[in-house]
Amino acid sequence: MRISVIGTGYLGAVHATGLAELGYSVVGVDVDSTKVAALADGRAPFYEPDLDPLLRKHVESGLLRFSTDFADAADADVHFLCVGTPQRQDSLAADMSFVDAAVDALAPHLIRPCLVVGKSTVPVGSAHRLAERIEALAPAGGDAELAWNPEFLREGFAVEDTLNPNRLVFGVRSQRAESILREIYALAIAAGTPVVVTDFPTAELVKVSANAFLATKISFINAIAEICEVTGADVTKLADAIGHDDRIGRRFLNAGMGFGGGCLPKDIRGFMARAGEIGAAHALTFLAEVDAINLRRRERVAEIAREVLGGSIAGRRVAVLGAAFKPDSDDVRDSPALTVAGGLHLQGARVTVYDPKAIENARRSFPTLTYAESTIGACRGAEVVLHLTEWPEFREVDPALLGSVVARRNVLDGRNCLDADAWRAAGWSYRGLGRP
Repeated sequence: MRISVIGTGYLGAVHATGLAELGYSVVGVDVDSTKVAALADGRAPFYEPDLDPLLRKHVESGLLRFSTDFADAADADVHFLCVGTPQRQDSLAADMSFVDAAVDALAPHLIRPCLVVGKSTVPVGSAHRLAERIEALAPAGGDAELAWNPEFLREGFAVEDTLNPNRLVFGVRSQRAESILREIYALAIAAGTPVVVTDFPTAELVKVSANAFLATKISFINAIAEICEVTGADVTKLADAIGHDDRIGRRFLNAGMGFGGGCLPKDIRGFMARAGEIGAAHALTFLAEVDAINLRRRERVAEIAREVLGGSIAGRRVAVLGAAFKPDSDDVRDSPALTVAGGLHLQGARVTVYDPKAIENARRSFPTLTYAESTIGACRGAEVVLHLTEWPEFREVDPALLGSVVARRNVLDGRNCLDADAWRAAGWSYRGLGRP
């Protein structure tokens, strides 16, 4: 079976590499010639653990190639749509222009029976419209069928999630489409991965519903952290206690700065926008508060930093540990860490940022900040250290050693994952979020 992957950004590059690892002949197609050149050279244009070795392996083997020409996808039996759907600049809604452009560019090359499989996160109702568009534009007509197979990749674990998914969702309109998808994912299914076969609208809603639930759980514990700060309670112990309830669970009950990145924030906003478009805005009004709580935690970190420095931030030296929105990633889209760093900089603070993987992306997004090449370099002369991305090297740093280079031993743990006792024992004034 020959497969094309349309769009070779984060999702597409990982998916194409994963399919090659499964033994398929794959061509990745993208309009970005710089990205295609890097991938064709065996280099991912972003950081993702374990991706580069697999990418190089299959480019060198010939199973995986990349192109800017949609005609190179013409002989594929299956075409995966992996194009981004960012938030529109003029509203909360998802921007479907890239998906629409990809379909319009691909469809004229669909000259024989094939299956087009959408993996992008799209507003519910999009698959029906795109199926009609493909049938109208493709020379194969109705023999160019559409299916929807949403992605559930976690940045930092994307290779594992591709090769060993924890569930597969097939939105299909025919037994043929289901059979093709089952063949593609045969190894995962044989290993026990559950499969949910459903219709287009359900398949489209699965990803945004999952992200809305996850975002709600994170914002819930962060709202409780606000109460803990006022009452003197410890949100980490509280989360342990309620997490023992099997109906709730402990995962993602870690209070801190909240979520960021290219998925959760834009997905819940796009979900709200789509609900309004279809006349069900009232169903998701709670997501507006989920979003507001999340953004409020960033403001709270900046507020505590000002408190630690006696109320005045102008001219004060601040070290920020972390730029990526999460560890094991170089993604700085909607990064809580950079939002705080940038805000303090605008208030006159002298901010220095360090991140193990995301410095170059951070520098492009926030060029006016100062960047260091190490934790020690970022903290030298600092009056307060802000721990804002939970990289292992930050958790493992020696607080006594770090204390020897700072001007004042003040640390604000925006992720509540440092050992508070160890830092205090080393002479630091430790502040967490929602904990004493």
